Amino acid sequence: MASTDKSAVPLSSPKSEATPPSAVAAAAKSSFNYSFVDVGLRVLLFAATLTSVVVMATSKETELVPVPGFPLARIQLQAKFNHSPALVYFIAALSVTGFYSIITTLASLSIVLNPTYSKTFLLFFAFFDVVFVGIVASATGAAGAVGYIGLKGNTHVGWTKICNVYDKFCRYTASSLALSLFAAILLVLLSMISTFTLYKKIRD
Repeated sequence: MASTDKSAVPLSSPKSEATPPSAVAAAAKSSFNYSFVDVGLRVLLFAATLTSVVVMATSKETELVPVPGFPLARIQLQAKFNHSPALVYFIAALSVTGFYSIITTLASLSIVLNPTYSKTFLLFFAFFDVVFVGIVASATGAAGAVGYIGLKGNTHVGWTKICNVYDKFCRYTASSLALSLFAAILLVLLSMISTFTLYKKIRD
């Protein structure tokens, strides 16, 4: 009785290929949603501009100042932001920037909830963020020049310093300028994020 040996065909199980760690890291990086960072920075921008405006608007101070030529005579003078066109421009620029931050925060939230029109919004952000960088930077520079004259004076043209008299006014002005500089840095970061995110969406 002949016995036929059936050769058993080995069942080859599909080889499981492990995903390289670099690919996992790249996928996680590409899936990172920059919209949440954008929303957070815009909320921070609103807080910075609002605080800067409030500090500048409340920086008034009244002091007794000697009358030139009459050392014993003193008159009461008040230092306020609306006495300087540069500081008025500073208040206006930071107020408009704060209003812009509210609008763009809501628009950025809409991108998170419904990314259908994300490219349109990101193009808007990329353009106007740069515009407002220029506005805030120019306002900070103009107000900073006035503040420097108040702090140091200018002996060449006979402008005397006032910060030795109006100490509170100068401290408030300096704090407001620091906040506006912080707002300008936030706008630079926002413009970079908007441009980078728009580039990624166009490439994908």
